[in-house]
Formats: sequence, C-alpha cells, structure tokens
Amino acid sequence: HIFNTASEAQRKLGNDPIFTFYRAYGILMQNRIQEAIHELESIKDGRDVSLCTMMALVYAHKKCQNPDREAIQELDARVKEDRKGASPKGLYYAGLFLWHLGRNDKAREYIERMIKISGGVKEGIILKGWIDLTCNKDAYAKKAGKYFDEALKEKADIFALMGKAQYCEFRQNYSGALETINQVIVSFPRFLPAFIKKMKLLLMLQDWEQTVDAAQRCVIRFCSVQDLFSNTDTRSINHLTNLVSNLEVHEPDTPELFYRMSLAFTRVCGRNEKILQQTHTMVDRAFSRSSGDSELATELGFQFVLQGRIKEAIKWYKTAMTLDETSISALIGIIRCQLIEGHLEDAEQQLEFLTEIQQSIGKSGELLYLRAVLAAKKNKSVEEVSALLNDAVDTHFSGLHGLPLGLQYFEKLNPDFLLEIVKEYLALCPTKPPAPGQPPSPQLQHSASVLEAVVKTVPGLLQAVYLMAKVKFLSGDIESAQSSLQHCLDQNPSHVEAHLLMAQIYLLQGNFRLSSQSLELCLSYNFEIREHPLYHLIKAQAQKKMGELQEAIQTLQMALSLPGVRRAAGSAKSKNKRVELSSADCVSVYLELAEAHWLNGEQHEAAKVMQDAINEFTGTSEELRVTIANSDLALLRGDTELALNMLRNVTPEQPYYIQAKEKMADIYLNHRKEKRLYASCYRDLVERLPSPHTYLLLGDAYMNIQEPEKAIEIYEQALKKNPTDGAVASKIGKALVKTHNYIKAINYYEAALKSGQQNFLRYDLAELLLKLHQYERCERLLHEALKHDTGMPDASHCRYLVLLAKIQSKVDKNEEALLSLQRARVLKRVQLEQPDAVPAQKKLAAEICSEIAKHYTCQRDYEKAIKFYKEALVYCESDSKVKLARLYLKQDDVDACQQQCSALLKSDQVNEAATVMMADLMFRKQDYEQAVFHFQQLLERKPDNYPTLSRLIDLLRRTGKLEEVPRFLEMAEKHFSRAKFDPGFNYCKGLYLWYTGEPNDGLRHFNKARKDNDWGQNAVYNMIEICLNPDNETMGGEVFENLDGDMGSKQESEQLAVRTAEKLLRELKPQTPDGHVQLRIMENYCLLATKQKANVEKALNVFTEIVNNEKDHVPALLGMATAYMILKQTPRARNQLKRIAKMSWNVIDADEFEKSWLLLADIYIQSGKYDMAGDLLKRCLHHNKSCCKAYEYMGYIMEKEQAYRDAAVNYEMAWKYGNQTNPTIGYKLAFNYLKGKRHVDAIDVCHKVLDAHPNYPRMRKDILDKARAALRS
Repeated sequence: HIFNTASEAQRKLGNDPIFTFYRAYGILMQNRIQEAIHELESIKDGRDVSLCTMMALVYAHKKCQNPDREAIQELDARVKEDRKGASPKGLYYAGLFLWHLGRNDKAREYIERMIKISGGVKEGIILKGWIDLTCNKDAYAKKAGKYFDEALKEKADIFALMGKAQYCEFRQNYSGALETINQVIVSFPRFLPAFIKKMKLLLMLQDWEQTVDAAQRCVIRFCSVQDLFSNTDTRSINHLTNLVSNLEVHEPDTPELFYRMSLAFTRVCGRNEKILQQTHTMVDRAFSRSSGDSELATELGFQFVLQGRIKEAIKWYKTAMTLDETSISALIGIIRCQLIEGHLEDAEQQLEFLTEIQQSIGKSGELLYLRAVLAAKKNKSVEEVSALLNDAVDTHFSGLHGLPLGLQYFEKLNPDFLLEIVKEYLALCPTKPPAPGQPPSPQLQHSASVLEAVVKTVPGLLQAVYLMAKVKFLSGDIESAQSSLQHCLDQNPSHVEAHLLMAQIYLLQGNFRLSSQSLELCLSYNFEIREHPLYHLIKAQAQKKMGELQEAIQTLQMALSLPGVRRAAGSAKSKNKRVELSSADCVSVYLELAEAHWLNGEQHEAAKVMQDAINEFTGTSEELRVTIANSDLALLRGDTELALNMLRNVTPEQPYYIQAKEKMADIYLNHRKEKRLYASCYRDLVERLPSPHTYLLLGDAYMNIQEPEKAIEIYEQALKKNPTDGAVASKIGKALVKTHNYIKAINYYEAALKSGQQNFLRYDLAELLLKLHQYERCERLLHEALKHDTGMPDASHCRYLVLLAKIQSKVDKNEEALLSLQRARVLKRVQLEQPDAVPAQKKLAAEICSEIAKHYTCQRDYEKAIKFYKEALVYCESDSKVKLARLYLKQDDVDACQQQCSALLKSDQVNEAATVMMADLMFRKQDYEQAVFHFQQLLERKPDNYPTLSRLIDLLRRTGKLEEVPRFLEMAEKHFSRAKFDPGFNYCKGLYLWYTGEPNDGLRHFNKARKDNDWGQNAVYNMIEICLNPDNETMGGEVFENLDGDMGSKQESEQLAVRTAEKLLRELKPQTPDGHVQLRIMENYCLLATKQKANVEKALNVFTEIVNNEKDHVPALLGMATAYMILKQTPRARNQLKRIAKMSWNVIDADEFEKSWLLLADIYIQSGKYDMAGDLLKRCLHHNKSCCKAYEYMGYIMEKEQAYRDAAVNYEMAWKYGNQTNPTIGYKLAFNYLKGKRHVDAIDVCHKVLDAHPNYPRMRKDILDKARAALRS
C-alpha cells in the first residue's frame, strides 16, 4: 500500500524526493532490498531527505544476507555529519522514519531538536504526540493528548485529529475517539484510514451493524469477522475467500500478513471445517514464503489439532521444534497431542520439564490447562483439577487487561481454548441439576463466568451458547437453558448436542412426548447420532418413564455396545470418529439398564448388570455412584439393612459422600420412619464436612420433620459462614413464618434490610405484610424500595410494581394500581426486546397485562381489557386465554368465546376452565345435551369437582334428567371417603334435593355448607329462597291461591319462615358491588313475603330505585311486578313482566326469567288468555324441562278447556319432576285421571298422596272412592 500510494503521488504531484523515499521504503518492507537501495541512492543528496535516506540505506544494508560493513560505516559517518546541519524538515523526516521503525526514543530526540530550531512548528508537535503515544510508556503516553490539542488550536489537521482519536482510544474513551474520527470523515471524506479506524472503534463498542456498514465501505476482513460473530457462516466463508484472494493480489510477498490475519478467525470459528480450510490455506501460504519460521509451523500444527488430525499436528509441531529448539508453544502443542492420544507418561514428563522452567518462561494459561487435563485423566481429586483450571483461567484473562476489542483481542481471548476449559469443568460436575434448595457445583459458577465473557464478545459462537445452556441446566435454571437452546436451534436446526440437551430437559420436566420428538428431530438432521451413546441413554430414559421397559432395555444394550461406553472397548482402535462420553454418563447407562431389568421383573439380569458396573468402575471417581445405585436395588428387594451397610462404608474423603449420606437419611425417614436417625445423618455431615451447603441440608432436614425452631438455629449458623447467601436468609424468614412467629419474622427481615446486605428480602417482607393485611405498611415499604434502590434489576422492579398494584387494589386505589401495572409493563417490554428473554420473564409480562385487563374489566372498559388480554397471550399462553374467553362471554360474543375455548381444548384437552366455559356456551345456545357432555367429561376425570357438579345438576334439571344426578353424587362419595362432610358435596346434594321437591332435606344439606368460605354465600341464598317459598309457588300469582284449605296455619308458618330468612340475611357479607345489589333484592323479597302493605310498598320503592340505576335489571323488575300483584295492581305488574318477556334470556338471570314468565302466564290465565299463557309456559319448558310449575299451569289450562287427558299428561310431568312429593299436584293428577277414565292410575296416585299426607282434604272422598266405585261397576 505504501509503494502504490507513493507511486500514485509521483504521477499526480510530480517527482518530489519524499515520494521517492516512501516508494523505496515500501519496496524495502517487501524484502526487495537491492531494488530499494537503488531507489534510495538516487535521492541521497536531496536537501530535506538526505538524512532519512542515509538512515534507510543503513537499515537496508543491515537487512542483506551478507551486509557490506564498509558501506554501513561510511553511511553511519554521513548520518552523523548530516545530522549537525540538518534543516527542520530533514530532522522531521528522519524522526518520522525512525518512528516507523519503532525506534521511538531516537525519533523523539530528532523531533525535539526540530521543534526547538523551528520555534515549535505544528508538524513537529503532532509527530511528538504520536511518538509519545506509541512508545509503550504510560508516563509519555498520558501527556500525548496535549500535543494534539495544541496543534488543533489553529485549524483541523488530519494527522492531529487521527492522533487525538488514538489518544482517546488509549484512554479507553471509545465514544470520544469515534466523535473525533467522525470529524475527520466530515473534513476529509476521501481519507480511507479514518473509515478503517471508525470500523475498529465500532467493533470495540460491539456495535455489529454499524461495524459491518463501515467495513463494507473500506476493508473486507472486518466484514467477515462480524459475520462470524453474528453466526452467518456462509457469508463469513465467502468474505474469507475474498480476503485470501485480495491478499494474494495486493500483498503477495507479506507472509506475516497472511499469518496474522488468520489468527482471530481460527480461534473464534467454533472449529467450523470450511473456515478452518481457509485459515489453513492462509498459514500454509505464509509458511511457503517463510519456511524457516517456527511460529508458522506451530500454527499449522494447531490448525490440524482443531481439525482432529492429530498425527499431522504432531508432524508440524516437530517441524517447529526442528526450526527452533527453544519453541515453548511447539512443545506445548506436542504435549496436547500426547494427552489426546492417551500417551500420559510422555505428556507428564514434558509437563514436569515445562513446570520447572516456568519461572523463566512466565506463567502460561495453556500449560496450566494441560496439567489439569493430565490430572483429570489420572483420576486426581476434583479439588486439584479445579484449582489448576481456575489458575489457567485467571492467567489467561490477565493477558487481556487493557486490550481494546479488536482482532488482537479476539486472538488473545482465544474462545476455542476457553471452551476447552469449560468442557473440563463440566466433566467434574454432576450430570443432573441439583435438588431444590441445594447450591450448584462451584465448577458451574466458574464455567458460567468464562462463558459469559465468550458469549458477550462472540455472540455468534453457537458452541459457547450451547455450553452456557448446559451450565444453566446443570445449575437448575431450566427456563434460561431452554431459551439458550432455542436460540441455538433457531440459528442452526441441525445442532445435534442442542437437540439432545433439549430432550434431557423435557425428560426432566416429565414431558416424555416432547423429549422423544426432540430425539427424532435430532436423528432426522444427523443419522450419525445413532452412534452417540447419550442419544440412546436419553431415549431409554424416556421409554422407561412411559412404561416401555422392553424397548428401554434394548436401547440401553445398544448403547453399551457402542465404543466409548466400556473402558475395555474404548481403548480399542476404531475406524469411526469416536464420540466422547463422560464417565458419569457411562455409569448412567449401566445403572439405567439395571433398573430397567429390575422393573421388568428380571432381577437376575439387573444384578448381573450391576456387577458389570462394579467391575468396570472400581477404582474410578464414579465407583460410589454404583454403590449408591446398588443400595437402591437392595431397597427394591426390601433389604434396608444391606442398603444401609453399603452406604455406611462410604468415607468423608470419597466423592459422593454427601449423596450417600442423603440416601441413608432418606432410608431412615421413608422406609424406617425414624426421624431421629434421619436428622442424625445430616448432623454427621455437618460435623465431618462443615460448610454452608451441609448446614443448609441439616436445616432443610429439620424443616422436613416439622422442627422449624431447630432449622432456624442451623440456618443462622449457615448464614454466619456465608453472610451474602440470600437463599439462607430467605429460608430463615420463611421458617419464622412457618412457626407463626410473624412479629419475629418481620423484625428479622427489617434487621437484615438495615444491614444493607439482603435488599432482595424486601420482597419477602412485603409479601408477609400483605398476608397479614398490613396494607399501608406494605405499600410504604414498596414505595421506598422503588424510590431508593436505583440499582435494582428490571425484573425485580417489575415484581415490586406488580405486588404494589395488588396492595393498591386491596385499598381501593384502583387508578394508582393501574398506573403501577402500566409502569411494570413498560419495563417488562424493554426486557423482552432482549434476545435472551426467558419464559419466566414472558410469564411475568403476561401476568402484568392480565392484571391490567382485570382492572379495565372492573371499570367495564371491555375493549381495553380485550386488548391487554391479547397482549398477554403474545407473551405466554397462560390463563389469559380463559379470561379473554370469559370476557367475550360477558359481552355475549359467543363465537369469539367459542373460538378461544376450542383453541384451548385443542392444546389442552383436560383444561377445566375451558371445558366449563364450553358447556356454558352450549347452555347459552340451548344445546343442553352438549353442555351436559362437557361437564360429564370433567367429572369422570375428577368426581369431587363440586363447582362443576353443581353446574351439571342445574343443567340436568334444565334437560329434564335429574334422575342422573345420584350417579355423580355416588361417584364423588366413592372417590373421597369423607365426601359427606365436604361443604361442596353437601351444597350439591342440597341443590339436587331442592330441585326434586324435597326442600326440608335440601335445607338441611345447605345448612352444612353454610359456614364455608367457598360455598357459604350461595348456600345461604338458597336457604333464604327455600324459607320464603318452600313449595315453589308463584309469588304474587292468583290462579292457585285459594286451592289450599288451611290458610291460617300456613300464614303462621310463612311468617316464621320469613323471620328465619331475615336471620340468614344478616350472615351475608358481600364483597362486590353486584353482591350488595343482590343482598338488597333478597332483603326486599323478605319484605314482600310478609304480605303487609307497608312492607310491600317499601320493597317496591327499593326495586324501583335499582331499576332506575340499571334499566334491565331482571330480578328488580320481577320484584316490582310481584309487589304490584300483592298490592292488586295487576296492569302495572303486567307492564313490568312484559318488559322482561321482551328481553333476551341469559344464564345469570335464568331463574328470574322463569319466575317472571310464570307470573305473566298466571295473569294471562286469570284473564282467560290461554294461548298467550301457553306460549310463555312453552318458553319456560324450553329453558327448563323440569319446571313443575309450567307443567302445572299447562295442566290447569287443559283442565279448564276440559281436555282431561291432555291435562293429565301435563300434571303427570309436574308430578314426575316434583319427585311425586307435592300433594296438590297429586290431587290434580288423580282428578284428571278420574275424568279421563284412568281409574287404576287415579287410585295409585291417591295412595301415594295419602301415604305421605293421610288427612289431605277431599282426596279420599272426591277421587279415591269414586275411582273404586267406577272400577267395581
């Protein structure tokens, strides 16, 4: 580039000697030494360039293979002579040349002299700034900025501006540097280096999109780096190919450039084969032009290691050692290959040598890593291996301090090396997530910190994202793991390991179908996965969980036959690429197979497999896992003593000691029921291995055996050992709450908060205050938290706001609650814009939107409520779909409601809320058969679902199938032996008895549910209705008013019932506005029941007031009509009832519609308008096929029309649905049988009535005797 630029300048600006000098310098840097000397000789007498030319000639002669010593001496003498009388410009060019050669101290001498004799010329000051900035001495570099600022006082200078940008970068002020570079680009839009610098600065700021925009305008190589980091492999490969082509065209003689440019790509590509082919080509070409460079040979060896070609790698490392016997990096490469091939003794000898000379060569992260690998392969302790890996990580990252983000940073970061370290960490970790309450392995924490650095810097490296998912999975953060895996699979659907881990997660969650689907998907992308033992292990685990034991055994046997599972087989040479499997997974294959055999009834085979496992893993770190599993088999045989003896042999020095003790404790608690020995196991653990973790286990043990006081003591000791452990602090608070020591719990939380150590406990305290109904104190606490804790993460902020909204709703601050929820929603939306948003965050976002929708629903702003429920569904398909469906139902948008329910039932066939709503919809559409079907489905799955049973009873009444109810009541009794004492069961039975004409028995059962929180209110309302109208008469009706004989005693019992109803009313404590209206209506129905004019008028006024407030309030309109009828104002009553008759029927007011139609029919019958009455009665029967009163009225009309047979049919139905208990209906039925010449039927009915009511008036004389006489004759 220097050569081309200088030649171009010569053509355009004339033959200035300085251009010739730079042209010669470019030739010299390409190692064309003689050509460069010839060019320099031609300008050595030029006035301003003489000094720098002489210096360049000295440098050129020294670079020759056989330097001309005499010429060099002559030139040195000439330099000394020319320096004395050099002009300021001559000194400037000489200083500039020395600076290019990296001789900053000598360059500074020349420039300071130049500044002195020229009186502080601007060019000299700028160059001095550059020299100081690049001399690798902080004392000088920190002062460089003032030189650039001084030079820029007069006018913009491109060299000064670039220097200022470089100074800002040195001070790590990347934004300031970018601002300065933008000034350069504006002032000098054709200056390419400014665009290159801008691109590098954007890379340092990790602004990938703008980096690639800048790259496309100037240099191709950064474009390919950006593609690698954003995981666009195809594009990066294309750019890399173009880069190689451009290098060959423009820099064919610069092997160093080929080599340097390959380094970052090699280390960040995630061992992508196609990219490694390109980088190998670059290094190979560099070596072909510089075959004596051991560094290039070492890099070629490393390239082959990344490709898995170990033999070729060793060959190149040996070549490097031949070229340079002192090459430490080549020796490290050889050791790495020896460890891969299993030559542990050779590797150990070499490592001992390097460790001895480590002081002279300096600490090496790679060397420490290799020592850790050797220690792991030789089954050294976990602590020893971890310590070496930790040291390797610390040493590696210490070399990155102060490096800005750029190609050199990526090269030094070496993500590939860090991922290898993470894999070694993971090999030391358990293969399953920790149990609830247990901390994850410390190696996982180290892995997470390493991976965070890699993923943050190289977000497109999918192997790092996958390993992060694995670390999260093993740490117990399942949702985050799933989110990371989903990101992997979105970017690369054929990522085999991601599919396998996803299958493991589904298996852990109990979702065996999805686990199998993940495995099938994995297989569809890569058939070679069948050679992976882990695939078979997961598949077998899923099969075993689904009860497919024989298939699981076959799958595990196939896994055992694969290379890498058995140590003996694993050592044999295999032509295929061997899949690495951790020893923990190898053990799992054996243990799963043994368990599958046992469950399949093949005890002998299980024992055989277990013995194989013992033989295979004796002397390894996994031996104790086999012992623990063997104790499980002993337990399955019922031999608890043998199991305990096996576990007692495990000593504290051995791995899995804690797991063995936990297993012993489990045996004592669950098999022997010995709580004392259960706790003693954990006490032993604390005595032998005192640590925060073991103290935590002991505390949890005390909680499990209901000894929270002792648990609190232990938790406090654990907290002293680890004061920053929030989980322990939280456990102490919860233990205090469990002991009902609420005041002490509050004091504990407040003391912890005052210490400033446990701010997150503020949420636990707020929840406790909410539970204790201390709303004002709770609200104040949350406001303080939100105001002062500015460093609170957004997720916590949202949780606080949601809790605050709940409290504000409790104290009727609805507007403030809505505002809090809106704030939480805005925060959560910002979080969800991040690519790593996890399901838990989405769930909280859905909850926030759902709560906002609930507020709008209360305000009857249904449009906004629907909008927010829909937004909730975007985040998470939680119960928002059910709530949205309910809202549609409330708005009578039946189709939209049905659509939501159908969608829900398609994905979740057992969704109770959706099934209930679907039944409701069918009910509204008067498709009662379908409604009953949906309810029956629910009850067959869960017979004690009493809310559903109560709805079903009402539906069966409306479909005329009350005789089916006892079957469901019996199912509930069989399902739960104490069902008869359950308030829900008693409510349902009371409902059935009431509907079948047994009000006294119904009243008795409702009374048993009366004090219950869930069922009490409805039970009391039903009891009041029974008291006010036990015989289900038409209140205010006149048709059947005078048929009963003894009116005096009836009136007396009615007044007693009214007083009982009034007492019951005082028990009602409604919580909603609708509940208060319902209570007022019931109070005034009691006044109507007294039949006293003053009370009736008072009730009428209240009903009128309610109707004025809500025009179409059916219960109030019915109350008005009933009052008018009692007051003998029939026309007014008829007007109100006609209003109701014109309204659309709805399920909420179904009973009131029925009563109003019956009362209006009564009026029409009194007026002789039988047709109009008949239409209303048919409407009643359409909505309630069990309506006794409608059949009774129909019978009455037929009787009046002397159609006795038709009358008898209707009275028959009334008698049937009244459960043959109402003597009045029995009398009418018998009478019409007599008139219709059905004497036997008449006699049967008479007997039934007289058996229950022996003194029923006129029954014997008017019907029974006449029917008998008719039969005799």
